[in-house]
Amino acid sequence: MRQAAVLFCALGAAPAFAATCANFALPGAAITAANEVAAGGFTPQGRGPAGGFQNLPAFCRVQATLQPTADSQIRIEVWMPVANWNGKLQSVGNGAWAGSISYPAMATALGEGYATASTDTGHTGSNHDFIADHPEKVTDFQYRAVHEMTVAAKALVAAYYSTAPQQSYWNGCSTGGRQALVEAQRYPNDYDGIIAGAAANYVTHLQGMQVWAAQQAHASDASRIPRAKLAVLHRAALAACDARDGVTDGVIEDPRECRFDPQVLACTQGDGPDCLTPPQVGLARKLYAGPGFFPGLEPGSETGWEMLAGPQPMSYAIEVYQDLVFQFLHWDYKTFDPAKDVPRAEKAIGKTWDSIDPNLKPFFTHGGKLLMYHGWADPGIPPRSSVNYYNSVVEKTQAVDSIRLFMVPGMGHCRGGDGTDSFDAVGALDRWVTQGQTPAQIPASRMRNGVPDRTRPLCAYPQSAHYKGTGSTDDAANFTCR
Repeated sequence: MRQAAVLFCALGAAPAFAATCANFALPGAAITAANEVAAGGFTPQGRGPAGGFQNLPAFCRVQATLQPTADSQIRIEVWMPVANWNGKLQSVGNGAWAGSISYPAMATALGEGYATASTDTGHTGSNHDFIADHPEKVTDFQYRAVHEMTVAAKALVAAYYSTAPQQSYWNGCSTGGRQALVEAQRYPNDYDGIIAGAAANYVTHLQGMQVWAAQQAHASDASRIPRAKLAVLHRAALAACDARDGVTDGVIEDPRECRFDPQVLACTQGDGPDCLTPPQVGLARKLYAGPGFFPGLEPGSETGWEMLAGPQPMSYAIEVYQDLVFQFLHWDYKTFDPAKDVPRAEKAIGKTWDSIDPNLKPFFTHGGKLLMYHGWADPGIPPRSSVNYYNSVVEKTQAVDSIRLFMVPGMGHCRGGDGTDSFDAVGALDRWVTQGQTPAQIPASRMRNGVPDRTRPLCAYPQSAHYKGTGSTDDAANFTCR
């Protein structure tokens, strides 16, 4: 491969010019395409001519298929800016069953000057069709694909720029958050900094909780809470707990301080649109409390409860237990028995899929930094699961300067909700890794019609934001972390 001229400044900046975007080679892999994409010229299959990609700079796009086993077909893409590379790699994660390249997340990373990588984790389509008779594909999805992609991406970056990335970061939420912790636990030398959002890392217990939630919601025809009543329940939770932080703003700052009993909404006669029947009160209490083997949902998350307790169960959770725990296509989630079935899940998939090892000393020893975040109003993955994992790592490693957790008031699953869900976790991580600026808080905003209408500091756990007593409650300057 022809090598272009490489220029460095005295401070060791990234190369000013790159090599030709062609003729790459990777051991044990097939390069399926390598071409330069003109600025604004990328249109992924199935999207319109714009699709949010029209402002991308020119980049070298490499597509490859990795085959660590005979049954593996791990598709990856690596994008590398033709100019103005910041010298770093940012790999991005997936959601649910994965099955596709995460183009929007790659576009964000590329737009910020990063070389970036993504994988479909070894199968096509966000479904469970790949599981039957393909144990190696299951392993690829569980943990192997993200590591194989990382090794390949670093090699491609080094070949293209004639220098390895100065720093490598992982950025993912939900399944991507689980992948983040997989990297920190199994492959501690892969990344210098890792962002784990709303991590779905305790699979046997998390998906068990999600199955249990559906079971409780469908215990009888009278159990489920309809969408309109979820809004009533949400307003009641806010009425009970919103003002506890000194500000009435439609967001519960720290639900752990909330003492709310849905019994206050109990119907006095029959049923009605603004009250809960006894079975509905019972379901709400159960969802807040959780099943015992895993945390429950938090006050403030009610408008999203149809994710787990709606007309249909969460398919992903049912499929995990159906396909990989019981290996029975017609398994009925209503027969779920936590006392028997959660241990069965731990035995069947816990060792390969649960990513709960608190011993991150190998990752921290080489200077790795872990930045976690989770929305307090997440209706799909109970937020205290991230709190529990954070506490377990701190207790095990005592490495309090290498891990940070940011709980986001009012934010739903990875984004959305009434809270300040727009924040630059990557920038905070980068300053932490490269400049030693341990983040005590991260500026955040709430966007409405493309314009921020509220700003707040996200405070490093266990702190939370408190109003100083004067000034606008929509201005972060009037809040302090304590």
